[in-house]
Amino acid sequence: MEKLQKKYGFWTATAMVVGIVIGSGVFFKADDVLKASGGSLSTALLAWLIGGSIMVVTAYVFSKIATRIEKVNGVVDYFEQAYGQKAGYMVGWFMTFIYYPTLVAVLAWVSANYTVGLFGLESGLWPISFVYLTGFFLLNYFSPVLAGKWQVTSTVVKLIPLGLVAIVGGFAGLMNGQTLANFTQTAQTVADSGGGLAVATLSTAFAYEGWIIATVINAELKDAKKTLPRALVVGTIAVVTIYMLYYLGISGVLTNDQVLAAGDAAPVEVIALIFSQLSGTILTVFVVISCLGTLNGLIMGSARGMFSIASRDMGPRPDLFKKVNPLTNCTTCSAMLGYVLSCMWLVVWYGNFAGWWGQFMDISELPIAFLYVIYISIYIWVMKTFTDLNGFSRFVCPALAGIGSIYIIWGAIQKDMFMHFLVVSLIILGLGVVLMRNGRK
Repeated sequence: MEKLQKKYGFWTATAMVVGIVIGSGVFFKADDVLKASGGSLSTALLAWLIGGSIMVVTAYVFSKIATRIEKVNGVVDYFEQAYGQKAGYMVGWFMTFIYYPTLVAVLAWVSANYTVGLFGLESGLWPISFVYLTGFFLLNYFSPVLAGKWQVTSTVVKLIPLGLVAIVGGFAGLMNGQTLANFTQTAQTVADSGGGLAVATLSTAFAYEGWIIATVINAELKDAKKTLPRALVVGTIAVVTIYMLYYLGISGVLTNDQVLAAGDAAPVEVIALIFSQLSGTILTVFVVISCLGTLNGLIMGSARGMFSIASRDMGPRPDLFKKVNPLTNCTTCSAMLGYVLSCMWLVVWYGNFAGWWGQFMDISELPIAFLYVIYISIYIWVMKTFTDLNGFSRFVCPALAGIGSIYIIWGAIQKDMFMHFLVVSLIILGLGVVLMRNGRK
């Protein structure tokens, strides 16, 4: 078997981290973070900083794992290495049936939301969500190569709206005093407590999610033991910096109350107010492309979810789900299951807005919090097993990452319908246990 060439350096790896993490979350979570912070800009910025710091230290810990476990495909393989094949299977089941399809459903909706705003449509949000979800699954089904090219293109495009809002809004806020005013004046359109700092930090977790995917290229990095940890740390710090400058950019043009009123359209309003309506329209196009890029990346993961399980000869019908189309190199049956699951979760997301559940089951944040439970188990494994690391890497960083994970989980516990989502997740995981089987004789 041929080995992958060591072809990537520090800057390529760093750019990959930044490109994967930056997506849609920063656009449509800005108002959510401010609302959870009770309308306080300083509390919101602190939430972005805490969420980013948790990402940085967590990425550093995982970089140490990635450099010593060869031929890995991410958190599923790490957990399998730590706690055995059945444990890895359960994480894979969670990623396949809950994590990927919930986020795919939300991203399809976010992309459609900005599209509706772009064309000034009064209706059509949910049909467009379904079209986007279906269209990108078909793209990954029939042409995985083209889907990969779209991922690269959208990565470049997504930095444009962030940069414009950060620079233009930042300078405007310094000139007109709006930024300072927002620090001193709490928004009046939210209750005294919109959820608190922990809930606000949980909202940032969606925007910071995705860095773990970058660990899969460690086999292709030059001097990976030094390059990957540096790239993950520098890349994640860059993301935190970009996000906070972007957030300050919004606050330099809009008051806290206006940010809450604008909701997901806040960045568009910032550019439109300073330049023109045309500029705001162009920015919206960039935002839509950015969101669709993130949607595509999640679908790439969702399409391979059941394949990852079946390739271990586990789960229902591994002979079927590990088949690869020889013409398109697509994981055919796995992709079809991913599509069905994503459609089901899109219906759940629709139910939130239709009032089906009585409260709001936030599937954009709760699955991420559940993933942090898995992370804590991996930190314990690192501290017990990685005896060759120094004290800082072996104990201090995993401990800090664990504390950060607990803080995010605490934020999730305070969300509406947390217990309902927990019960649903346990039922789905229980089904995974029932259907678990090892095909290796």
